[in-house]
Amino acid sequence: MPTERDTIFALSSGRPPAAIAVVRLSGPHAGAALETTTGRLPRPRYGTLSRVRDPETHELIDEAIALWFPAPNSETGEDMAELQVHGGRAVIAAVLAALAKIPGLRPAERGEFTRRAFENGRMDLTAAEGLADLVAADTQAQRRQAFGHLKGLLGNRAETWRERIIEALALVEAGIDFPDEPDVPQQVAAQALTITRSLAEEIREALARRGERLREGLRVAIAGAPNAGKSTLFNRIARREAAIVSPHPGTTRDVLEVHLDLDGYPVTVLDTAGLRASADPIEQEGVRRATEQARNADLVLWVHDATDLRSEEQMLMQENSPVWRVVNKMDLVADPAAIPARFREREPVYFVSSLMGSGISELLTAVERFAENAFTLEPAVVTRERHRAHLNEALSCLVDAQAVAGTGRDELLAEQLRLAARALGKLLGRVDVEDVLDVIFRDFCIGK
Repeated sequence: MPTERDTIFALSSGRPPAAIAVVRLSGPHAGAALETTTGRLPRPRYGTLSRVRDPETHELIDEAIALWFPAPNSETGEDMAELQVHGGRAVIAAVLAALAKIPGLRPAERGEFTRRAFENGRMDLTAAEGLADLVAADTQAQRRQAFGHLKGLLGNRAETWRERIIEALALVEAGIDFPDEPDVPQQVAAQALTITRSLAEEIREALARRGERLREGLRVAIAGAPNAGKSTLFNRIARREAAIVSPHPGTTRDVLEVHLDLDGYPVTVLDTAGLRASADPIEQEGVRRATEQARNADLVLWVHDATDLRSEEQMLMQENSPVWRVVNKMDLVADPAAIPARFREREPVYFVSSLMGSGISELLTAVERFAENAFTLEPAVVTRERHRAHLNEALSCLVDAQAVAGTGRDELLAEQLRLAARALGKLLGRVDVEDVLDVIFRDFCIGK
């Protein structure tokens, strides 16, 4: 990104038109820009009604509420200003054009406000990621998890772990540097080992609770033989004509997705190609993708055609994910009692008519309960692969530290503790993060 000496500006509210639009500025020239466009610098942190003018023509653009946040007591840690103008497209365009005419100002890039807040110590990297997840949250459960990270759910815990590792490291180094001093504890290695064991157990517990699933959403794959009514079921769940429905086998070639909010929990339902042997290379690719998606899904809804149950289709063998039977087209079955016993005895099984809608609400209620159980069993501590990688690195170092403790090789013990603290520093964004910053902040919207 460009140098921090630049003053940046951007529209930080939603897409126009809107009742109010918020234009934010951050950087050393923010106060001067506010004076240039409004004629005065407001009292810090007090909204002031002001007239916004073009700096070159002095044309009146709009009446706005102006706010001034001098450094370091601002969101970014720099001088910040804010203009709350009317949210029409022409007004916003004129205000942004006026700011662009002021020397030293330039439009902000994606995530640049948050990145400056991170680089100025206003938040750690886990909080910045939590903010990104909060902006992107689609469901209430995702919102709660993201807000927790924004407020330090993982960051505060990781900082405490890091401080305790440094405490253990100080004990070990004191024993190395001053072995004969009477005020240095004689059993510093044993004390450090006690701290190390406790920390390793806490990190293991955090790693055992996966928050990535809630952030990404539960994946439910609809699979089965061709013409079993998978796409009709998919459309019924989506409540729209999302997939093409045809009596001809092999219509679905690619994997389609629909995102649902089931009682606050994010669920992605996938419609896949019918699984069968085919000489058509395009259909073969569709079958390959369908098989891959089903095997990687959290739940598989295997759809059977109620009018053709003479031979039971070969169901996918799932190592970790359950497979539910869904007997479809029940509206075409004259006598439901004629359904073979094997379909009634093996649970769970749901009898539905995707065309008529019968049985669908019961199926969705069951999926909702499945999602609730999956998410509530794993409190949101680790929500990204980056978190998991750094915590695993710290845990590995702590385990290695325990292995050398008590062997007389205190230098190796100190080095492992130092590496563990460094791994947590990388998690928080304190060290070695330049290579990941661009990746993290590029997913932000402009103005945040």
